[in-house]
Amino acid sequence: MRSYRQPGTILTERIFAVPLDHDRPDGEQIEIFTREVIAADAARSADRGSDLPWLVFLQGGPGFGAPRPIGLDGWLDRALREFRVLLLDQRGTGRSTPATRQTLARFPDAAAQANYLSHFRADSIVADAELIRPQVTGGAPWAVLGQSFGGFCTVSYLSKARGGISEAFIAGGLPGLSATADDVYRLTYQQVAAKCREHYERYPQDVEAARRVARELAAHAQAGRPVELPGGGELTVERFQSIGQLLGSSTGSHTLHYLLEDPFAGRELSDDFLHRVQALLSYASAPLYATVHEACYTQGAPTRWSAQRVRAEFAEFDSSVAIDGDAPLMFTGEMVYPWAFSHDPVLKPLAEAAELLAQRADWPALYDPGQLSRNEVPAAAAIYFSDMYVPRELSLATAAAIRGLRPWVTNEYEHDGLRVSDGAVLDRLIALARGRS
Repeated sequence: MRSYRQPGTILTERIFAVPLDHDRPDGEQIEIFTREVIAADAARSADRGSDLPWLVFLQGGPGFGAPRPIGLDGWLDRALREFRVLLLDQRGTGRSTPATRQTLARFPDAAAQANYLSHFRADSIVADAELIRPQVTGGAPWAVLGQSFGGFCTVSYLSKARGGISEAFIAGGLPGLSATADDVYRLTYQQVAAKCREHYERYPQDVEAARRVARELAAHAQAGRPVELPGGGELTVERFQSIGQLLGSSTGSHTLHYLLEDPFAGRELSDDFLHRVQALLSYASAPLYATVHEACYTQGAPTRWSAQRVRAEFAEFDSSVAIDGDAPLMFTGEMVYPWAFSHDPVLKPLAEAAELLAQRADWPALYDPGQLSRNEVPAAAAIYFSDMYVPRELSLATAAAIRGLRPWVTNEYEHDGLRVSDGAVLDRLIALARGRS
């Protein structure tokens, strides 16, 4: 355990041992890293500090570590007014026994890697939290705040161990309880297309700019001289399209516009453009995101590269309509395609394992509709009307299926509303769950 101070806060780091497979508690162990945050003024008051309830934050992803805060930052400022906050690096992320090409190289083959990675979904994350909770709270339940994929984990938590939760707050993360990956992508492709159209209406000059970049990339590929990114790997047209993931955030359309503002140096793509694109495309900070992303949706069936298969149902995402014609180039969103494991150097060693995961069928259930229909935990969820990542259609059905959950449907924020709202989203969720709004 180690504690230190930041402006207005005191942070304490702890590491816990948990089983890789919770069905085999005596088997391989991995580490879970947590960072407790408490407001400095609360810590100075012995009575107030010891009486504060706990709130555990479940980060979006999958595959991303918890935030690294600096003082009273954003939603954390609101939370610290009445909670001790536990920032948990979900298994495989941050400092929690990372799952990367380096750490997975210890396995003898791809089958062993895939078997290991099959234990990195919401059900295992919930089991980790429940094993850690008594050691943190002394056995008392804690509040849970789930952002995006963290909301998926929270719904799984309510399904499997709701006795461990005092209150549940979900921001942009109500999953479809029985939706397949195909169901999700058939909805999200429609929303991505709408976001692309909105972007081009806002910045019509970007239509030609994006088309020109795509044609340059296609010409290089056809000539057998693919464009290389500074850190390695080819920049194909499809990879370029995938920077559309930006469009789901509050400032993403503007960021995309500035990227397309001046992508060329003379007749070739500029070093600056390629460097900025690489930063958007690389999975170096979250390789687990790529390897288990589709698996986070499935229950009892293989995904078989759902995003790639479903994409074929939406002709507007075929880049040839822009390269060979005059249609706008349609960007894609939060989709992971099999070719990512060919082009990204940090993913190449995991390509065979990713293929095995895509074909795996024996995924256990993540949610229990029966338990959720009997829920007694005060709960509230923000459903972002234009969410590009978590379809509102699925979220609304799930909100109706969880007893007592109070939904808040809003078009005021995009998917990153919790982060950018300076505590307003969390404040509304707390009020809703407690029946004050």
